[in-house]
Amino acid sequence: MLDWSDRHCRYLHRLLSRHALLYSEMVTTGALIHGDRARHLDYSAAELPLALQLGGSEPADLAQCARWAQAWGYSEVNLNCGCPSERVQRGAFGACLMREPALVADGVKAMLDAVSIPVTVKHRIGIDKTESYDFVRDFVGALSLAGCRTFIVHARNAWLQGLSPRDNREVPPLRYDWGYQLKKDFPMLEFVINGGITQTDQIEQHLQHVDGVMLGREAYHNPWWLSEWDQQFFADASQAGLTRESVEQKMVVYITEQAALFGTPWQAIARHMLGLRHGLPGARRWRQVWSDHKLKELPAEQVMALAHQPLA
Repeated sequence: MLDWSDRHCRYLHRLLSRHALLYSEMVTTGALIHGDRARHLDYSAAELPLALQLGGSEPADLAQCARWAQAWGYSEVNLNCGCPSERVQRGAFGACLMREPALVADGVKAMLDAVSIPVTVKHRIGIDKTESYDFVRDFVGALSLAGCRTFIVHARNAWLQGLSPRDNREVPPLRYDWGYQLKKDFPMLEFVINGGITQTDQIEQHLQHVDGVMLGREAYHNPWWLSEWDQQFFADASQAGLTRESVEQKMVVYITEQAALFGTPWQAIARHMLGLRHGLPGARRWRQVWSDHKLKELPAEQVMALAHQPLA
């Protein structure tokens, strides 16, 4: 979700669900150690609970970044062992780390020794076209011995050669049953399933077999879906009166604040809410107005008013 689930996206998602655990974009250990740490780690307290997703492989670096995550107030540190992009592979992290479970285990242990917040791992079920349940079972087993208790299973292989990151989310076949089998083989561990989930009934089906469900791009493109989750999955009806219009208005207030404090242009924030009226009449025109760079000099309130004007 690099360049997608930034702090502005997460602010929108938290307006829609008070209870869902939100995840940051993947941030590399190098970016935190050598770059603008505050830019990568700062967030609004309204986003909590919030997990920081790290990309890296050196145990000492991972431990230091986990310490910063805890000091910044993050709820969890998540190590990404699932991203298949060539850029990530060149950095020797992401899905290619599944070939080195001992190294990943060392990194997990180093982070657990450094912090008191949960340390979790997101991973695929295999590498390239060779499919073997034993491979992912042994990977989980090695990390569990290092102390990891929660695994987020993207239930596809990662093909490290010949597929783009987008194709890696669609071409390798989904094997949810392998995620279910991990839960059977390691009943004391927590497993969260991920990949290809687009409907509420799918979530309900998965929750009969595993402990949780992670959503990515579907939640981004159809964010209003999140507004159902508190009542359906967390027994909290306090969001029952929420409307798309009230969420949009709160986002305009947020956009105005960010412009005043940091000079953030409204387009950088509004891009994350273009799916808010997904499937509704007039949604296309509404999106066109909110993404019209010719309106960039207008304040967000005026842009919202234009988005809701009836067609002449």
